[in-house]
Amino acid sequence: MLHKKLIQPKSIVIVGGSDNIHSPGGRVLKNLIDHKFNGELFVVNPKKNIVQDIKAYQNINELPEVDLAIIAIAAKYIAETVKILTEQKQTKGFIIFSAGFSEKDEKGVEMEQEIVSLISKVSGSLLGPNNIGLINEYYTGVFTTPIPKLNKEGVDFISGSGATAVFIMEAAQSTGLTFSSIYTVGNSAQIGVEEVLEYFDEIYAEKESPKVKLLYIESIKNPVKFLKHTSSLVKKGCKIAAIKAGSSEEGNRAASSHTGAMANSDVFVEALFHKAGIIRCNGRNELITVAGILTQKESKGKNIAIITHAGGPAVMLTDILSKNGLYIPKLTGKSGKDLLNELYDGSSVANPIDFLATGTAEQLETIIDYCENKFDNIDAIAVIFGSPGLSSVYDAYEVLNKKIKSCKKPIYAILPSIVNVKDEISDFISKGNIAFTDEVLFGKSLAKVYNTSKYITESKQIELIDTDGIRKIIDVLPNGYASTETAYHLIKCAGVNFVDQMLVKNKIGLLEIEKTLKYPVVLKVVGILHKTDVGGVELNIKNKEELVLAFEKLMRISGAKSIIIQPMKDGIELFIGAKKESVYPAVVMCGLGGIFVETLKDISVKMIPISKPESLDMITNLKTYPILKGSRGQKGIDLEEFAKIIRKISGLLQIAPEISELDINPLMASEGEIIAVDARIKIEK
Repeated sequence: MLHKKLIQPKSIVIVGGSDNIHSPGGRVLKNLIDHKFNGELFVVNPKKNIVQDIKAYQNINELPEVDLAIIAIAAKYIAETVKILTEQKQTKGFIIFSAGFSEKDEKGVEMEQEIVSLISKVSGSLLGPNNIGLINEYYTGVFTTPIPKLNKEGVDFISGSGATAVFIMEAAQSTGLTFSSIYTVGNSAQIGVEEVLEYFDEIYAEKESPKVKLLYIESIKNPVKFLKHTSSLVKKGCKIAAIKAGSSEEGNRAASSHTGAMANSDVFVEALFHKAGIIRCNGRNELITVAGILTQKESKGKNIAIITHAGGPAVMLTDILSKNGLYIPKLTGKSGKDLLNELYDGSSVANPIDFLATGTAEQLETIIDYCENKFDNIDAIAVIFGSPGLSSVYDAYEVLNKKIKSCKKPIYAILPSIVNVKDEISDFISKGNIAFTDEVLFGKSLAKVYNTSKYITESKQIELIDTDGIRKIIDVLPNGYASTETAYHLIKCAGVNFVDQMLVKNKIGLLEIEKTLKYPVVLKVVGILHKTDVGGVELNIKNKEELVLAFEKLMRISGAKSIIIQPMKDGIELFIGAKKESVYPAVVMCGLGGIFVETLKDISVKMIPISKPESLDMITNLKTYPILKGSRGQKGIDLEEFAKIIRKISGLLQIAPEISELDINPLMASEGEIIAVDARIKIEK
């Protein structure tokens, strides 16, 4: 939990404060003064008695007790400064602007760890180092500009990058997006994005706390903690949008399983965000646009009315919304005819509603009233209104301002004339509105908001599986790939049907087993990871002669240790895989199996634990879902059973987190059953 003295200090010292407002120490002091910090301010400067009209101490030992220290001095002097502050001055809050720590070299890592140790010893809180500080309702502890005007109904923003935070704040000002607080975590030596989210979660109060949270993330050090608090906030009614930059390529290393090849680090981030219900954005402008949408009233559905006096932007917006699963329904019937009679000749109310370049503010108001009150198939309204520069549009924007505040349906104002009517847009924003400028960016962002899954209550209940049997096997396994026989037993313990198999090491054993076989059968080489790559599978063996020939052929393959014989199974080939990476919870993947896994790359991914709705969602989100469901006279598979197997594999990963990679490929799905015919499991303890 963040210490209260970091959040709401009654006294602040700027160590390295100066009269030079172009330096971090000078600018942060000016910002604190200009924005009326309501507490005591001190400065430590070895050469001054007064700095910006504030009393300065030349020696930190002379400083009185102080709640918060904002430090802007060279890295090598900071540990000693922190030691004095923590041990003698009762300081519990720290913001360190200085660079030269873990982002630089090993010596920097050691200095950073020493500072964290000193602060943690007194249960204090450190933001940074290598950050720009924080802004909240109590103080403006940053050395940058511009300083956004805070609004209790604005968004909370956490950034791993100070510069990115500045750029986002700058761009947000031009749209009307406001902030409630800004936290920059820098190196996250002690406080990272997860800890600030934990703070937001623990202090959250319905109807009092900001409901929109924005994140710019460069590293997630504790995904479990991140998931806990983001999902908790979303469950409480918050909306979270985030950029995750710098996804590691660690997950792209050469992998010996299908899952290993496909589940790179970004897959884990995507699954983590999806699990929590976070809207993932790809850039600053998209993040700001999504945030602007989230601060509007919430729509009850996906039916959008587009009102415009410019045809081109409306067509582009229609295209982007339609391609992303939103609807632009036709407006017909008596209400449509009545509205058309209110507009100039040549107007159209088909949707988009085009009331021409000559359309008036009064007509705009009429159209909005029809969409609000008379068209039941409309859930939200997008208004595109610019100007060729021939006249002002204050009256139209005042209509928008009034209707945004009074209508029950959300109204999104897309105002593209950022030069011709910049004064009118500024006036519109000053009244507490959001102005979107680009219809395509807006359309993509709106689709993300609508299409991001809402939080699904986690089911930690594990499907009926042999927990004791799984642990007995796992506990004695060494690291590395489990044997084929061991993988078979683990999958069976998880409650997944597995085709019977017989292991044969020599021709004598083969001839003995042959007496019990029912043809056709399949032979697979043991000892080779990628069997199909070396011709290590022989299908549809119909008699003893074919059996012997196939056995001899497979045993000649370099690395072959033995042969597995299985009954031949027909049906649709499915795939289920799982992977664990670093400190992330494992993910489970599914799709069509066999050679189609990596060829089509049509997979669904979810992070464990996986609930019943999530498992069904994985299947229905596959592009190949129509094949699985059954189409054009072809029978489909048992989708409920497929979903159940997904959940059983999720349970296996919960019981045995030592499993780092798992492939069941293929699962053969026929009309009467879904059964595993091959599996591979890797252990990392």
